[in-house]
Amino acid sequence: MKTNKLAVIGVGHVGSYVLADAMKIGLFSEIVVIDKDKDIAFGEALDQAHATALPYMTNIDVYAGDYADCADADVIICAAGPSIIKTEDNETPDRAMLAMENGKVVREVMEGITEYTKEAIIIFITNPLDTVVYIAENEFNYPRGHIFGTGTMLDSARLRHVVANNYNIDPKSVTGYMMGEHGLTAFPVFSRLNVQGFGEEELDSIFVGKEPLDREKFGQKVVKSAYDVLNGKGWTNAGVAQSAITLTKAVLLNEKSVHPVSTTLQGQYGYHGDVALSMPCIIGRNGVEKQLEIELDERELELLHKSAKYIQETMKVAETGKGYIK
Repeated sequence: MKTNKLAVIGVGHVGSYVLADAMKIGLFSEIVVIDKDKDIAFGEALDQAHATALPYMTNIDVYAGDYADCADADVIICAAGPSIIKTEDNETPDRAMLAMENGKVVREVMEGITEYTKEAIIIFITNPLDTVVYIAENEFNYPRGHIFGTGTMLDSARLRHVVANNYNIDPKSVTGYMMGEHGLTAFPVFSRLNVQGFGEEELDSIFVGKEPLDREKFGQKVVKSAYDVLNGKGWTNAGVAQSAITLTKAVLLNEKSVHPVSTTLQGQYGYHGDVALSMPCIIGRNGVEKQLEIELDERELELLHKSAKYIQETMKVAETGKGYIK
C-alpha cells in the first residue's frame, strides 16, 4: 500500500519546526528524520512520536534514519547547514556569507539522496537558497522541476503582512509577491500588487492607510521585518517552515497552485540556465510544473537583473571556495 512519506534532512531551528508542522498537517503516514548528529535526529523523532499518543494528533510513524530511508520518500525537505551567520558588527547578516560552507553541505546531501532515489520531490530551505538550489538542480542529473527552493515565499508573506498592516486588513486578502534572491536583493513586484483587484495606484484611495504606499519605503519594511525577527530571537524558522509545508501540500495534492519559488531560469528574462532565483511557478505532483514569466515594469526589471547578478557572484563563492563576497 502506498503511503505519503516525508524525509526531513537537518533538524536544527528550522528543520525541527518543519517536522512539527508536518506532524500536524495530516498528510503523512511516515516521516523519517535525518541529521549528521544522530542523537538529535533520534531525540526529535522520539519527541514527536510521543506526541502521537495525545488527542488530535495523527498516529504517524516518525523515526530517525539515514539516506537509505529516502528511497521511497515522496517529498524531501532539506534544512541542513547553518541558516545564517550573525556577528556583533553585522546586524543585517547576508545569507551569501554561507556560500562556502553550505555549498559543501548541499553537495553532500545530494550525493546521499541520489544514491537511493531520483524520484522524490526535493524542497530546499538551506541558505544561500538560490545558490544551493542551483547546485542541486544542475550538478546531479536530477529530473527537471523535481528540485526547487522555498525562495521568496516567506519574503512574499512578509510583503503581504506589511501591506495588510498598513491598511488594517487580512494579509490573505492581499495578492503580491517578491522576486529574485531570497535575501537582501529580493524585490516586491508592486506593479502586480493588489487587494481583491484594486491595484497599486488605487489602494491609498480605496483603503485608509497609516501611510502612503511607497515602493522604496515598503520594500525596505519587508527586508527590515526579516531582521526584526532575527535580531529579536536569533533566528527565523516559523514562517519558512510553514512555506515548505505549504509547498509539500501543493505537491502531494497536485494543487497546481502558484508560488514564488527558486528554480533555475530556462530562458526567462534573458537567463539561460545560468542562475536560479524566485519567480511565480505552478507547483503540482511533479514539482515545478511551469515557470511563469510575468511581465515586469522597467524598474522591476532593473532590480531583477541586479538580484541575478548578486546571486551569480554568490555562486562563484560556492564553486571556488575562495572567500566571501565583499
